[in-house]
Amino acid sequence: MREEYLDRLVKLINEKNYDAAFIAPSEDMDFLLGHSPNLCERFQGLFVTNEGEYFYICNLLTVDEIREVLGKKTKVYGWFDGDIFTDTVERAFRDYNLIGKTIAVNSTSRAFNILEITNKINVKFVNGKSLMEEIRIIKSDEELNGLRRAAEITDQVFTELRTFIKPGMKEADIQNKINESFIEKGAEPGFAIVASGYNSALPHYTGNDRIIQEKDIIIIDFGCKYNNFCSDMTRTVFVGGISEEEKKVYDLVLKANIAGESKVKEGVIASNVDKAARQIINQAGYGKYFTTRLGHGIGYSVHEAPDIKGSNHRELEQGMAFSIEPGIYMKDKFGIRIEDIVVISKNGREVINKSPKELIIL
Repeated sequence: MREEYLDRLVKLINEKNYDAAFIAPSEDMDFLLGHSPNLCERFQGLFVTNEGEYFYICNLLTVDEIREVLGKKTKVYGWFDGDIFTDTVERAFRDYNLIGKTIAVNSTSRAFNILEITNKINVKFVNGKSLMEEIRIIKSDEELNGLRRAAEITDQVFTELRTFIKPGMKEADIQNKINESFIEKGAEPGFAIVASGYNSALPHYTGNDRIIQEKDIIIIDFGCKYNNFCSDMTRTVFVGGISEEEKKVYDLVLKANIAGESKVKEGVIASNVDKAARQIINQAGYGKYFTTRLGHGIGYSVHEAPDIKGSNHRELEQGMAFSIEPGIYMKDKFGIRIEDIVVISKNGREVINKSPKELIIL
C-alpha cells in the first residue's frame, strides 16, 4: 500500500466534504495498492473513509488474494455467489458508519452495482473521478524520470520503424513490430495505432488490415509502459513521396505543435496552450478539421489529468506532464498528427520525445 497517496486521498475526501471514497479495480487501485484484481460483474473494491480507515468488499473468489495484498490490519468482507451482495455491503457500511453518508466513486465503478446498492441501502454516491486525478496530477522527480525513460524507449522504436516500413506490408505488420521492439527493450507494449491512407483521417482508428502502398501516408501513434509509467508519441510519415496539399498540412500541424509546446510554462492557463496551437490551424482555414483537444495528461495511465483544452482553465504547475498533439483530419482524404509529451520540471518546460519532427519520406 502506498501510504503517502492514501493519505492524500483522505485529505481530499475531507476537503470535498465526502464521507468516503470507493475505488473499483483499475489503474487507480494499482496506483494506491500496487495491485488490482480483474474487474468483472461481481462487486468489489476498496473503501477509504474520511477518518483514514480502509476496508475492502469482494467475492470469496478474491478474498485470499486481497488479504495478502492488504495485510491483517485491513478488514476484508467476502460474499458468496449465492448471497445477495448488498447484504454484505450494508453490514460493512454499518460497521464504518456510512449509512446515510456520501461516497465518491472512481471512474471504473460499475453503474449497475452502484444502482443496486442505492436501491437497497440509504447511501449517496457521487462522481469522485477528480479525486484520483488530483492525487496523480503532480509528478515527483522520480516519476518524471520514469516518463522520460518510457519516452526514450519509444524514440528508439521509432528509429527502427523508419527502416522497417515498406510498401506491401499491412498496418498490422507495423503494429507487431512496435510491440516486439518494446518487449526487446524491456518495456510492456501499451498501444499502437497505425493508420495509413484514408484511415489516417480517423483520429482513433482501430483497424489494421490496409496494405501500405507505393505512395502513402501513415500516422503512427504508439506508446509503452516502463516501470509503471507510460509513453505516448505520434509521428506522421510518408512513403514514396508527398503531395503538395499533404506538405502544406504537415507544415501547418508542425507549426501548431511547436506553438503549443512553446506556450507551456508554469502558471500558464491550460486553455491558452490549446489556443496557441489551435489559432494557427484556424487562421489557415483548417479549423473544422482539428476536432480534438490539444492534449491530455499522462503518467501511470496514458490518459489522465490535466486535459489541455479550451474549457480547462487550470494553471499549469511544476510536476505536470501532458501531450501536445494537434491534428488535421479530412475524411476520405488523409489526416496528420504530431504528438510529443511535455513535462514541467524544476528546470522549466521539457519536451521528452526526441524523435525528429521534420518531414520524413521513407
